[in-house]
Amino acid sequence: MTDTIMAGSILVEHGTKLPSSLLLQSESLSNGWSPVKDVRSAPEKGIQEAGWTFFFMAGEIKTTVFGFDGQKTLGSALSRLTRNAAAQHCNSIEIALVTRKSFLKVPYVSVSAHARHFQKGTAFSG
Repeated sequence: MTDTIMAGSILVEHGTKLPSSLLLQSESLSNGWSPVKDVRSAPEKGIQEAGWTFFFMAGEIKTTVFGFDGQKTLGSALSRLTRNAAAQHCNSIEIALVTRKSFLKVPYVSVSAHARHFQKGTAFSG
């Protein structure tokens, strides 16, 4: 599942109520978050017309994880990011960048994201 995570991917915490225009993928990550399927097909205008708001938190959250198993390394990075978002009382993240490199022949992945929050209404109540 983590091989489909790339810039623009949105992950949502399990149990989050979503507008009917958004569908979660059937598979979830091991940390209790799931990618949203076809999030770009439901523009924010449609979300707003349904009475929902998709908040965007300005500060970027980043993490770097070293490891030889690419999938496990990315999974660890996503777990760190989702914990950070949850600490900000947000129920989703939008991946901004996924970079795979190596340092002294040890591979690592760096992931940056923005905390986001789905909710019905216009006042943030995370």
